[in-house]
Amino acid sequence: MTFAMAYLRTRAGALCCIMLAIGALAVPLATRDADAQKREVPLSREAVRHSFAPIVKTAAPAVVNVYVRKRVRAFRSPFANDPFFRRFFGDQFGKPSERFQNSLGSGVIVSPEGIVVTNTHVVKSSGETEIRVALSDQREFDAQIVSQDEKTDIAILKIKSNGEVFPSLRLGNSDDLEVGDLVLAIGNPFGVGQTVTSGIISALARSEVGRSDQQIFIQTDAAINPGNSGGALVDLSGDLVGINTLIFSKTGGSHGIGFAIPTNLVRLYVESALTGKTVERPWLGAKLETVTRDVAEALGLQRISGAYVVRLYEDGPAAAAGFELGDVITRVGGFEVRDERSVLYRLTTIGVGRRAKIEVLRSGKPVVVTLPLRKAPGPSTSDIEELRGDHPLDGLTVANIVGGLTEELDLEDERGVVVLEVQPNSVASRYRFRKGDVIFEVGRRKISGLSDLRRSLNKRLSYWNIGVNRRGRILRLRVSGDRRQPRPYRR
Repeated sequence: MTFAMAYLRTRAGALCCIMLAIGALAVPLATRDADAQKREVPLSREAVRHSFAPIVKTAAPAVVNVYVRKRVRAFRSPFANDPFFRRFFGDQFGKPSERFQNSLGSGVIVSPEGIVVTNTHVVKSSGETEIRVALSDQREFDAQIVSQDEKTDIAILKIKSNGEVFPSLRLGNSDDLEVGDLVLAIGNPFGVGQTVTSGIISALARSEVGRSDQQIFIQTDAAINPGNSGGALVDLSGDLVGINTLIFSKTGGSHGIGFAIPTNLVRLYVESALTGKTVERPWLGAKLETVTRDVAEALGLQRISGAYVVRLYEDGPAAAAGFELGDVITRVGGFEVRDERSVLYRLTTIGVGRRAKIEVLRSGKPVVVTLPLRKAPGPSTSDIEELRGDHPLDGLTVANIVGGLTEELDLEDERGVVVLEVQPNSVASRYRFRKGDVIFEVGRRKISGLSDLRRSLNKRLSYWNIGVNRRGRILRLRVSGDRRQPRPYRR
């Protein structure tokens, strides 16, 4: 009897436990349908398990399609593509005609006033351009270019409206991203309409793919295709962390390697558009090169990473702060830097007027240098001159190579004068001079500055022999001093 009672008590206890468990589960089961209707932006990575829809609902209204229509002049002729005629007449052969050129991209609204971030290559303008932006709710507005920077490929637009309040995305901190984080890319690929793709952060601080020393990218495997340029890369909080800009592809389609401009750089240009102040880049006052395997072995470095100082400019900030030739920069502002572009990017995001804590290796020992960040001094009025006269340089604006011009124009040498502008249809334009050309020799005289150039141009020469350094390539121009024989010769 005792055994039977114990058995019954045990069964009764088990049944009570089961009933209590069912009762505990009854509440979430009853409210599950209601909770499904209340989708909110997830607050953590773990919270995202089933759908990105809440994030898309937050971010998508601020992503726009950008339509650009440009009026361009073209020269057309039945012989325009004939190599024989192009050799003598160049691109000017044929009668000019006007046509419209259309392009399509994406953009992101980052302020309720209608400030839009996109890529410079989407809206790049050198003439008459019409820009319209289309919102996800099918409304369209005209827009105008506020600023465009080719080096960073960042362009800022302003939507024209009568006090309209626009949906906008908050700028996140791109330095908080980690490899493996989930992200969404939103844009208008191939003009099919707004499209969302998902992926992860594949790499950070990519600099090898950019054309400019100001370009550092976030790499993602979220599908990015033509038309996505200027679109949004958002994190799981719905914040903007990058502006999609290019893909690595041999076919033009997505292969899972896309790149976005970090928002910590974009923020500088947005603030510039809102405040009216120009973006100022800090002047390092030194020439850096990326540490290679050979350099690492020569300097006894354990890692093939960083940027080392190969040149210090006199009176530059780096020299004043105590940098030495051969110093290897490993960290800037607490962030690891792998090459010279990463150093310049970090200095730019810290900003002019502040101090940067820079960690270097000097003879194998760690040293910390504090660098005050200031704007590069531009050439004064006495350092710039417009050239006019009976010589092949007529139509050039040139300057002494001083201050930030060396870094701004990526010049290898400080000797000579640099071309700042070439007047259209001038004598110099016919000889194909370009901005950034360094004139280091005229006749038999070496040119170290404007004073040497003036003395050389005041002479009457039977032939003008001009030496030009074009990004490390030495060009020689030989022009007859007789105006009746203006044909140039290169050797």
